[in-house]
Amino acid sequence: MPRFRIATAALLLLLIGPVSGLAAAEEAVRLDFVNADIEAVVKAVGEMTGRTFVVDSRVKGTVNVVSGKPIPRAMAYPMLQSALRAQGFVTVEGAGFVKIVPEADGKTNPTPVGPGPVAARGDQLMTQVFTLKNESAAQLVNVLRPLIPANNTIAAYPSTNSLIITDYADNLKRIARIIETIDQGGGTEPVLVPILYASAVDLAQTLNRLLTDVGSATATSASEPTQRVQIIADARTNSVLLRSENPMRLARAKGLIEQLDTPTSRTGNVHILYLKNAEAARVAQTLRAVMTGDSSGAASQAPASPMTALGSGTGSAAAGAGGAPGTAATASPFQPAAASGAISVGGATIQADSTNNALIINAPEAIYNNLRAVVEMLDVRRAQVFVEVLIVEITADRAAEFGIQWQALSGLSSSNTQVIGGTNFGTRGSGRNIIDTATSIGAAGPGLNLGIVRGQVFIPGIGTITNLGLLARALETDANANILSTPNLLTLDNEEAKVVIGQNVPFITGQYAQTGTQTTPTPFQTIERRDVGLTLRVKPQITEGGTVRLAIFQEVSSLQDLTITNASGPITNKRSLESNVLVDDGQIVVLGGLLQDSLSNGQDKVPLLGDVPGIGNLFRYETRKRSKTNLMVFLRPTVIRDATVARGLTNDRYDFVIGEQKKAAPEERMFWPDTSVPEPPASLRPNKP
Repeated sequence: MPRFRIATAALLLLLIGPVSGLAAAEEAVRLDFVNADIEAVVKAVGEMTGRTFVVDSRVKGTVNVVSGKPIPRAMAYPMLQSALRAQGFVTVEGAGFVKIVPEADGKTNPTPVGPGPVAARGDQLMTQVFTLKNESAAQLVNVLRPLIPANNTIAAYPSTNSLIITDYADNLKRIARIIETIDQGGGTEPVLVPILYASAVDLAQTLNRLLTDVGSATATSASEPTQRVQIIADARTNSVLLRSENPMRLARAKGLIEQLDTPTSRTGNVHILYLKNAEAARVAQTLRAVMTGDSSGAASQAPASPMTALGSGTGSAAAGAGGAPGTAATASPFQPAAASGAISVGGATIQADSTNNALIINAPEAIYNNLRAVVEMLDVRRAQVFVEVLIVEITADRAAEFGIQWQALSGLSSSNTQVIGGTNFGTRGSGRNIIDTATSIGAAGPGLNLGIVRGQVFIPGIGTITNLGLLARALETDANANILSTPNLLTLDNEEAKVVIGQNVPFITGQYAQTGTQTTPTPFQTIERRDVGLTLRVKPQITEGGTVRLAIFQEVSSLQDLTITNASGPITNKRSLESNVLVDDGQIVVLGGLLQDSLSNGQDKVPLLGDVPGIGNLFRYETRKRSKTNLMVFLRPTVIRDATVARGLTNDRYDFVIGEQKKAAPEERMFWPDTSVPEPPASLRPNKP
């Protein structure tokens, strides 16, 4: 019965005639549906408007539509859309019909699509494309998402900076007005503020510190793009460039610049620049070369090439007994660079203060700003290069001796005429001669010595010796040496590093003594000390491509024999290498070729008899010796640009050294003193990451 009454009420509404005084196009109807079934209401509106509806089977329920006074017949369909939306359903325009589906499925059905302004009205579901001109579409998604129902969609297309929104027509109109208000590009355009009295560079630094601190007072303000102000100084025009998305903060920055850009009461234009990385004296010389075009000053401050001096020692002089010392001066690596005098050119005066590592510049603002820009580009942190070096020297000596010596001296004890003879090879005192062995068995050289002895015999001029009739001697020596050095060098880019491992040996360079009875000054001699051992000098230069150019000088020297007294001084053996190579960061380069190979073959024999095959060995003594020396240098440079890489290298070397110390510590024993290696203090331990 209720459904019958509702349907009857709907039919009565349809039978209402036109209101008097209205045209047929403006025919009014009164809608009065209370708890009416959706299907019945849709049918009634369809007969009113002449539309065809297709109702989804999931569309169920009742609606309430009450009009206090007659409304135009054309308003019946929009009121039906509003009633359906309140129940969670939506209408989708089709080809000559209208589909009624649940709201969640509305966005998947073909809805009207249009760019630009929204032409439709009411609760019609449609898709609109908004192309933004200034703002980012991806950022606006988070702003507009709360304004769109959960069942409808919003997406950003970054390629065209567009927003694609599927929603009801009335809500799309509201969103369009919001987008139009937000998409304004005036706040993000840079603003140029000319500076009349102050320095643009100084003002930019002051404002950056001030506005950055204010903007980062809280985490929220630091993360908001509208709270940031970009401030850049243009030294060429002495201007400041401002950019911000917040017009208020932009105006505030401009106001601060106007307040600070005022003439000061001080006379002159004296400025002090404290350098962080570069050396003030060298920067001053560079500025002098730039302003005057004279490069002699800058060249005088450049460090000497590591390859200019091949000597590895530092010159010094020591006095002999009662003598006057000589002098030989060398520059100390710890002596600071000489401070240059004041440079006055082009209305500017530049003075370097090495004590505070600062530049004092007296110049007009325009010149000062240009100099300030140059100094800032020069005063950057220089990269370092860590060079790992492996020096290997391999020496191999092999020698062999074999020979037979004999002698017949038995006839010396008889007064009759006798024939004596024998063979003896090698000089006396070398341990190889048969006479030395016969005189003293202990004088025999090393190796295998076999002989035949029969009593003793007296030799005039020598004395009584052992009657050694035959001596067979064989010796083979094999000596190998492997000298390994692993020095590590850490130096600044384009700065020389040097390591010396060896002895400082004195060499006599001059002397003066008294001669005859002539009265002369006190005798004296001058001595020059030179380093003998391992010397390595490396000068790295980092290129823009990341490779490292290495200027290398390496020398290995040693004293030939300390027991030999030479009137001219000791004799040294030296092998040196000098080269320029190009190595990639972290790669290994090997330098070799210092190979020395010598072969000597000596033979002592009796003429003719020593050449007879087989039996000739009884009349021959042979010695062979071969010496081979090979020196190779391996280098691996590592560029260090930040503290992370430096910390990793430091920790690795530190752990290695501590491990080796613990391995070398002796084992603990009872009643023995503690000889373990103490742990280094905490202040010397590297910081672990």
